[in-house]
Amino acid sequence: MTYRVVQWNTGNVGTQTALAILKNPHLELVGCYAWSPEKSGLDVGQLLECDATGIRTTNSIDDVLALKPDCVCYTPLWPDVDQLCTLLSAGINIVTTAHFITGQVYLGDDKREKIIAACNTGNSAIMGTGMHPGFSNMMTLAATAACNRVDKIIITESQDASGYASEETQRSVGFDSPMDAPGLSDMVRDGSLVFAESLYMMAEALKFTLDRVEFHSEFAPSTKDCDLGFMKIRKGHVAGVAGRWHGIVNDKIILDIGFKWKMGSVDESWKIEHAYLLEIQGFPTLKIRTEILPPRDFVAHSLKDYMQLGMVITGLPAVNAIPAICQASSGIHSYPDLPLTPAAGFVTV
Repeated sequence: MTYRVVQWNTGNVGTQTALAILKNPHLELVGCYAWSPEKSGLDVGQLLECDATGIRTTNSIDDVLALKPDCVCYTPLWPDVDQLCTLLSAGINIVTTAHFITGQVYLGDDKREKIIAACNTGNSAIMGTGMHPGFSNMMTLAATAACNRVDKIIITESQDASGYASEETQRSVGFDSPMDAPGLSDMVRDGSLVFAESLYMMAEALKFTLDRVEFHSEFAPSTKDCDLGFMKIRKGHVAGVAGRWHGIVNDKIILDIGFKWKMGSVDESWKIEHAYLLEIQGFPTLKIRTEILPPRDFVAHSLKDYMQLGMVITGLPAVNAIPAICQASSGIHSYPDLPLTPAAGFVTV
């Protein structure tokens, strides 16, 4: 079966998901929503910097509804609940890389109930995914199947984010803020609330209830002025951001999920692993190191080219979940309640 898909936005992640949809024989790109009027009416190939596709972009949600796609691949940074509800109420399924896993923390009860009601109206489903949080949680949950005791789970994204060219995203988690900026930790907490949703998702999958969730942060100053092209990091301002979300039961941290990032130049004591570090403490204790590397035939002309890898690992879990979410029951879904979503259609033969 081929699923008809509309790509929503063509930013860093959306470009990669749209290219993947065009490439996959099980998916058909039938439309593309572009948020700015200047991008409306263009051939999608112009935005993706590929051959012409014959598919014209639109900035009208009514045009998207008229296409009657099976699914929308929704990749803005922040979810717009009204947009989501309009699509879901019309019977259109959604996979999204926006700040959404279950909606229960970032959106709150009222907005989450609106989404559930829209799913019920349209008999549609929505899944929030991404690499971290999202896919990293699923990989760790899968690994727990080898354990007869789980004492604690630790997941860390440790990356140099200098090539992630989204000033809005980077400033939202504190980069280039003064080290003593009021509310700096709260800014990072608010910018990473979706991590808290992944705690609840993992707890539900492992069949236990969290007593509470806590957030802790740490920062490192830039050792010099750095011009990253898309933004500048001033000397002495924030160039290292670390945050950890703790899921606690009986005053014990059971889930410890976080990130450690840098942009530009920080002191060497702020060690970056360039990997996703997954650890299950129990019997047995399992440690998994996931590195994101280019294929042998990959040619990078700039750091931006290399950062495509990060956009792919963020976007492709959503693309590969399209068949599963189109076959799912109505409502909000996440990895634990869907079948395995491997890269069907992307095997090189």
